[in-house]
Amino acid sequence: MARIPTSTYRLQLHAGFDFDHASAIADYLHDLGITHIYCSPYLQAAPGSMHGYDVVDHQKVNEELGGIEGHGRLRWRLGELGLGQILDIVPNHMALGPENRLWWDVLENGPASRFSTWFDINWHPDEAKLQNKVLVPILGDQYGKVLADRQIQVARRGAGFVVLYIKNEFPVAPRSLYGLLLRAGEYARSDTLSFIADSFARLPAPEATDRSVAVNRHRDKTVIYALLERLCAEDGNICRSIDQAVADMNNNIDALDDLLNQQNYRLAYWRTADQELGYRRFFDVNTLIGLRVEREHVFEETHGLILQWLREGALDGVRVDHPDGLRDPEGYFRRLREQAPDAWIIGEKILESGEWLRQEWPIHGTSGYDFLNVCNGLLAHGPGLEEMTTIYSDFTHEPVDFEDVAHEKKHHVTQEALGSDVNRLAALLVEICENNRDRRDTTRAEIRRVIREVASCFQVYRTYVATDRDTITDEDRYRFWQAINQAKRRRPDLDPGLFDFVGDVLTLKVRGFRENEFVMRFQQFTSPVMAKGVEDTAFYTYNRMIGLNEVGADPAHNGIGVEEFHNYCATMQQTHPQTMTTLSTHDTKRADDVRARLAVLTEIPARWRAALNRWSRMNTEFRGERYPDRNTEYFLYQTMIGAWPIDKKRLTAYMDKAMREAKQHTTWTNNNREYEDALHRFIERILEHQPFVNELEQMVERVREAGWMNSLTQTLLKYTAPGVPDLYQGGELWDYSLVDPDNRRPVDYDLRRSLLREVQSLSPEEMTERSEEGLPKLWLIHKLLWLRKDHPEWFGPTAAYTPLEVQGPKAAHIIAYLRNHSVITLAPRWRIKLGDSWAGTTVDVPEGRWKNVLTGEIEHGGRQKTASFLQRFPVALLVRE
Repeated sequence: MARIPTSTYRLQLHAGFDFDHASAIADYLHDLGITHIYCSPYLQAAPGSMHGYDVVDHQKVNEELGGIEGHGRLRWRLGELGLGQILDIVPNHMALGPENRLWWDVLENGPASRFSTWFDINWHPDEAKLQNKVLVPILGDQYGKVLADRQIQVARRGAGFVVLYIKNEFPVAPRSLYGLLLRAGEYARSDTLSFIADSFARLPAPEATDRSVAVNRHRDKTVIYALLERLCAEDGNICRSIDQAVADMNNNIDALDDLLNQQNYRLAYWRTADQELGYRRFFDVNTLIGLRVEREHVFEETHGLILQWLREGALDGVRVDHPDGLRDPEGYFRRLREQAPDAWIIGEKILESGEWLRQEWPIHGTSGYDFLNVCNGLLAHGPGLEEMTTIYSDFTHEPVDFEDVAHEKKHHVTQEALGSDVNRLAALLVEICENNRDRRDTTRAEIRRVIREVASCFQVYRTYVATDRDTITDEDRYRFWQAINQAKRRRPDLDPGLFDFVGDVLTLKVRGFRENEFVMRFQQFTSPVMAKGVEDTAFYTYNRMIGLNEVGADPAHNGIGVEEFHNYCATMQQTHPQTMTTLSTHDTKRADDVRARLAVLTEIPARWRAALNRWSRMNTEFRGERYPDRNTEYFLYQTMIGAWPIDKKRLTAYMDKAMREAKQHTTWTNNNREYEDALHRFIERILEHQPFVNELEQMVERVREAGWMNSLTQTLLKYTAPGVPDLYQGGELWDYSLVDPDNRRPVDYDLRRSLLREVQSLSPEEMTERSEEGLPKLWLIHKLLWLRKDHPEWFGPTAAYTPLEVQGPKAAHIIAYLRNHSVITLAPRWRIKLGDSWAGTTVDVPEGRWKNVLTGEIEHGGRQKTASFLQRFPVALLVRE
């Protein structure tokens, strides 16, 4: 029977940190107090994968991590230590490439492939040239030019054939081999080879998708290839003749073009993907194709190993990656729950401000971004944030209405990166309008504009209407009409009746087969629009306070109060008490300690303004004529404060990624070398400019201790608030990492082992003196983990969450609550604003005798001075004696 974790520790597995490396640190994690390791995906991924989300084979354990043997060793070691395991799984998509045998079969056999139903492919787009073909947008230039440059060739692989383009290989459709093998038969004067050529030609066309025809076609194809293989093995002249025919074809562009046009795929210039791609992707990543996991056979095949491990007890639970990409997330979770009734199931559901996880979903909760953002808002000082809005506007002259910024970025992404998705939706809606006499004269151009606008106005990642179950909630209706009405306000030039008609389709007032398909596909579309437009663009352009720019956050929000935090926790305890709580993940834009330090700037906005303007003047000589711009400079200085100390290599690599994501001056696909070179020179020069570095370090020194306190506060909250806390690898010490790949650098576990042994004998004062090493954070996490491990009932589903009354002039500076009548959390905020005095602020402690487990001091119930709990350590954790 599965064990619900009391804590998890996230490990990023790859060839450089495999199953044996994980086994080697398992004893350290046990000693730290962790109950479950939480692994990144480890089914067979594409070669060299650093994350595991690019699965190519669901039937295998990743060989680069140690394969099934290494996995077995890890299982044995975890069992020996009594540790459980949680696995990150990827039901939404697979990686493309020759390692994916299913995809290879689809490219070889087209719609008649045994696996064509696995993937979300549109075999019948509006473009006649792509009927029953898959667009493969990998060419570096126009097809004809690439062909003329001899960059595309055909090659023989034993008795098989492939199309080669640089390092890419693609299968050759069996029927298309007729001409090639017929010529080879003439060269070899072999009737048998000519017969094989004729046999390939007689195979059913790839458009013949009847199941029995497809099965027989595969059988016949296999037999014919076996005959060819045997013929080649018996007669060397056959192989030489085939090779001569291949060489002739490669030297004849027209013949090669004819063969390529007979394939079930179309090699194309990479830029065509944005508008003409015929399959659903993971966001805009062309190499990750959407799976039809809603189909029972696809679910069973892709989840076989995972479900086996859950039944065997090798896994206690799973974290489901990107459920919003699925056609029917609730239906998927119900099927998963039926197969794994006791498992701890967490969904990577991104909740926007004011949104809650659907209670009808049979899962334990989210992967914790909602908790992370609540902590972010709690530590930010509201009035300071308001002042920073003015500072940001004055310095950069950038827009400060985040809703408008986000809308613009989402709209842009629907026109560019996600244009092919818009076209697919538009084709459906055109057919719907054609069959509605009131809408039949609507043009395709109007339809595309309306789809883009409605998707850009969505305030959440998606809705969850299920047309096959005929279910739609009031929340779904509200979200649809909220977007429709906003779209009408933003685009008065478009027909409001068309917007209303789309709203009626989405809310199931207008029904039909095509209408249902439109609803389901539109819901899958809004999630990539939000992710690419906001997470991956707006969060790098709206830079008022970059520590607030996290997944699911509203960066324009001016913080939250203690009461709002308590309300959030009370709701979670009531609805999802075993959700995951986290502060850093493999996907966060900045590590928790970076955000904690940056939050301090909201307490000293005047100092930030002065430093910003002074540094900009100081570094004027290092700027080029045009670059870097003021917004980049503003972003850079905040980054340096948050991540300091940081060297030139790390900082430059991060800024390259951040600015390409921002897409204001450079992008991943169109590098602006003038801008990037100027930015590199600027970074190099300011890091060498000692007067600036001295001032930067003075600012960091000013906010450092307050940042440490913020870190300890949010850490204490994570481990005592409702939920199951997750610790990202290495985060038990201060972590000033930035977005991946920066946050995936190797972790020094030898250092952590040594420090964990050392803190056992240190006093709170001695640990505080060594704060630079991260000892206070390590000590706090260690004590909290073991407290949860020893007393899981104090933090479980039935453990009450009770805010404690705080009185006095500094009451807003303390978060105080009681869990299960047994544990008290006291966590301060806004240290600089607080000063050195609690000024008579008190906390009402329940009656009884209480021990501070961080200092060993005994406290008593009643109205107590807040200061008495925080004299020896920045936060307090009291346990009833």
